[in-house]
Amino acid sequence: MDTKSSSRKVILSLVLATLFVASLACSAGGGTSEPGKSEAPSSGKAVSSLDDVKSATVQIEAVGSFVDPQVGTVFNAAGRGSGFIIDPSGLAVTNKHVVAGAALLKVWIGGESEELSAKVLGVSECSDLAVIDIEGDGYPYLEWSSDPIKVGVDIYVAGFPLGDPEYTLTRGVISKAKADGEVGWASVESTVEYDAQALPGNSGGPVVDENGQVVAVHYAGNTSTRQVYGISAELAKPVTDQLATGKDVDSIGINGEAVSSEDGSIVGIWVSAVTSGSPADKAGIEAGDIITKMENLVVATDGTMADYCDIIRGHDATDTLAIEVLRFSTGEMLAGQLNGDPLATSFSFSSELGGNGGAVPAEGETYGEYVAVTDDYQAIQVEVPAAWSDVDGAPWTWDNGADFASIYAAPDLQQFQENWGTPGVRFNVTADKEKVGGHIQVLDWTRSYDFLVDCELDSRYDYDDGYYRGAFDYYEKCNGTTDYMILAAVPKQNSGDILILLEVQIVSDADLDAAEHILSTFDIVGSLP
Repeated sequence: MDTKSSSRKVILSLVLATLFVASLACSAGGGTSEPGKSEAPSSGKAVSSLDDVKSATVQIEAVGSFVDPQVGTVFNAAGRGSGFIIDPSGLAVTNKHVVAGAALLKVWIGGESEELSAKVLGVSECSDLAVIDIEGDGYPYLEWSSDPIKVGVDIYVAGFPLGDPEYTLTRGVISKAKADGEVGWASVESTVEYDAQALPGNSGGPVVDENGQVVAVHYAGNTSTRQVYGISAELAKPVTDQLATGKDVDSIGINGEAVSSEDGSIVGIWVSAVTSGSPADKAGIEAGDIITKMENLVVATDGTMADYCDIIRGHDATDTLAIEVLRFSTGEMLAGQLNGDPLATSFSFSSELGGNGGAVPAEGETYGEYVAVTDDYQAIQVEVPAAWSDVDGAPWTWDNGADFASIYAAPDLQQFQENWGTPGVRFNVTADKEKVGGHIQVLDWTRSYDFLVDCELDSRYDYDDGYYRGAFDYYEKCNGTTDYMILAAVPKQNSGDILILLEVQIVSDADLDAAEHILSTFDIVGSLP
């Protein structure tokens, strides 16, 4: 059963850890090798021994404001990762998820106490790689290994795990030359699997051989299986060479991760931060948005960035790409283009009505609090003004035998049922659409309601919020003053026998605002009777 997600439901059901923290590499088993003491290589020279890897390994602190799906907006958050210098001018490699979307970067080289500033030159969202430029020059640097990846070869993971300024170097062996590279925050052709111990904060650090040459960039880990992965030098170097020129690769300018609601009703790419001036920024994507479609393809259905990245890699950076976005904070569905038309609301009740029928709520004339209500079978749910506290969730059966889950809510249900002076909502859903007819047929039938003789029909409007499609009739001047809206709709995907009939009585300007809220929150959350 397809249901829609909205800002009031998904936050408790998203299967996701914080992008800025959880996508850092997790721990895995392995032994520890303490590097011996030696003089650091001369300024501007390549590292040629394992002991000197420390001198070119950096700790990075990225500071910025991010929108986390579990806790909301986190201002001035500081997350730490690792990296390594690849050029005496201060160019350094790290993971994209360590630095993307940050307002400023702080860097410490080789565990020293001196804080240096750095700027991002380029990022690759899909390869999870970034190149930064550290102030100053004449630094020791690491060289890429040109040797082929071989199973059983000793490797060492260098970095600064858990945000600790103390440098660590752990030893392991390569256990698989080409492991799966598809994860929730990136899409890599393949990865190198090894068993050296690594922890959050090692992300972006170098995986080196016994000569101190870079075999891979530390990428990900699985605590339950104690497996750890890196992006091989063969795959990482060509990408970082491009990033070092100041060019982004396979990116639209977001720090994102694949997400899914608990019931699978919505999937997409959660955006925790947006880079200013990027294609995503120019399109109007905001932190906290969920990119649900790109080029009309639903993305992240498998819990990874694979589809999203395949689309990006299949187009030039300047190509126009259609996107659909769920704005988590408001429940709006937005549609637009990258490198084209900016995002705009794909459906808004008030906008659809325009000046025809019903007034736009005046400032201050809105309900301050909404509550979620469900039917007796916990099958359907909708948010209504807290003042509409008289609620009836009993199911009912139509004369033709169709069973309905139902929610009626109003300040006073009896008054709502008997006169035009009390606002309220009727929300009914059936899985017996075959018995009642299609949504247009049912909407036509409602025009025979006896009480509508007191009203003037304004017009019929199409409805599509990205999850449900249908139409609604808008009536005005019921008994001279009240408006009435009747919506008939079906799920856009896998609708089966489901039909929704939703009615709202609008007495004041505040009730028009409530109708908009109801349309953005009604949902099917369980099994229908």
